[in-house]
This record gives sequence, structure tokens and C-alpha cells, in this order.
Amino acid sequence: MKIKTIGIDLAKDVFGVHGVDARGKALVHALRASTCSACWQSWSPAWWGWKRVASAHHWAREVEQLGHTVKLMSPQFVKPYRKGNKNDPNDAEAICEAVSRPSMRFVPVKSAAQQDLQALHRVREQLLKSRTALVNQVRGVARRAWDNRAARDRTRASVAIGDSRRSRASRPE
Repeated sequence: MKIKTIGIDLAKDVFGVHGVDARGKALVHALRASTCSACWQSWSPAWWGWKRVASAHHWAREVEQLGHTVKLMSPQFVKPYRKGNKNDPNDAEAICEAVSRPSMRFVPVKSAAQQDLQALHRVREQLLKSRTALVNQVRGVARRAWDNRAARDRTRASVAIGDSRRSRASRPE
């Protein structure tokens, strides 16, 4: 079979696949993630489209080694091409349609080193957010404690002033 364009919806165990030949005839089926590499080796080189998800860069590198051309797209650009409800076969068909559009914007495939660096940046960013949240929480608790202490001190002072005024009023002059 001579497939021209392939759209794949990546999942954990089963991938949704939609492939079309040069005449537009569709070939649709699902692949188990464990057996997909052997199946992909038997296919002739074609245009492959994937939504940019966590594992897409890994699979794109694997498929490019087999001689295929891989294009990654942002999920927001694939959504308008989906017909019907969101499921793996419909998503795969939408990806296949979107990858064949000349005006589609693609995301470059990242190397493993680039993904590792991106992961480090995301961990650092999360650490900074957590630290900022903790500092703000400590400030809030300290401020509340300070306000409570100041209110207590004002109450004690007014009670002391009131007691001294009452004691003067009761004394004869």
C-alpha cells in the first residue's frame, strides 16, 4: 500500500491512525504502541502529522530515522479539522487533513537534549512559583499576627486609660 499522508493520534497504549493515498482513499486502523515500530518500518516514506503532545518529539525522532517526514502541530490548529466528537479515529483524521494544508504552522521536532533542558527550565519555574507562594503565605500569617497584636495592645491601652479615668471620677477633689 502506498500511503501519502498519515495522521496519528498518540495515546498510552493504542494509537489512532488515519492514512490516505494519493487519490485520497482512506486507510484507518489502530496500532498498539508496543508493535507500532515494526509496522511503521514496512510503510513507504510519507508525510506524518502529529499533535504536539508530551511524547510526540520522541516518536517523531524514531519515525524520521525510518525515512519519513514528520510534522508536529499545535492541538489548537488541528481542532477545526475534526469532524464529530473527540476520539482517537476522528483526531487522527483531523491531523491527517491538517498536515496536508499548505498554510499550516508546524513545530520543529526537539532533540532529546532540548527536551531535557526544557524539563529543567519547567522544574525551575515551578520551584520559583512554589517559593513565591510560600513567601506570600508567610507574609500573610505574619501580617495577621502583627494586626492581632496591635489590636490587643490598643485594647489594653484603652482599658488602662478607661480605668484611670474612672478612678479619677470616683475620687473627691
